[in-house]
Amino acid sequence: MIVATLGPEGNNHVLVLRRYLDARGLADAQVRLFDDFPAMFAALVAGKVDRVLQCTAHFSHADCVGRYMHRAFPVDAFVAGSHPLALLARRGVAEPRQVARQPATRYYTDLSGFAEELDVPTTVAVAQGLLAGRFEAGICTRRTLEEHPDALRLIEDLGPALDVWVLYGRQPLPDGSPLSL
Repeated sequence: MIVATLGPEGNNHVLVLRRYLDARGLADAQVRLFDDFPAMFAALVAGKVDRVLQCTAHFSHADCVGRYMHRAFPVDAFVAGSHPLALLARRGVAEPRQVARQPATRYYTDLSGFAEELDVPTTVAVAQGLLAGRFEAGICTRRTLEEHPDALRLIEDLGPALDVWVLYGRQPLPDGSPLSL
C-alpha cells in the first residue's frame, strides 16, 4: 500500500501519518510525500497511490473535497495532535514587527501586536525562515526552539493542535460501515 501526504519530512502530516500507520498495523506501508494536495489527489484517482491523508484544517481541504467528489472517498477519520507548537522570535529582535505562520495557524494566538503577517506554506518553512534570518517571529514547532536555543526565544507556548484527519481512497465505504451514518 502506498499512502501519500504532505511533505516535507518532519511536518505534522508526516508525524500523524506515521502514528496512524503504526496504530493500524500498517508500518510496512510505503509513504510518499507530495508538495501539494491537488497533485496528491490526482495521483490517488490515477491509481498511483492507494490512500491520501489530509488534515481538515489545511487550507486546501474544502477544494480537494469538492474537486474530487465521487472519485476520492473518505475511508477513515480520527483526531490527532500535532507537534507541540510555539510562537518564537529570533534572539536579538526585541520587538518583532513581522510574524510568519502557516495559514491554518493564523488564529492559534493573538497576532494583532505584529505589523505584518506572512503566509508560509508549512511550519517547517517557518522554522527554516526564522533560522535563516528571513522572519523576525513565527509559529512553528516548539522543538525548533529546543534545537536552536541560542538563535531563538519563546514568546508563547501554544501546545499541540488537535485536529480531525481524513484518510481518502478510491472506493466509498460499504453500506453499514461504522464510519457512515
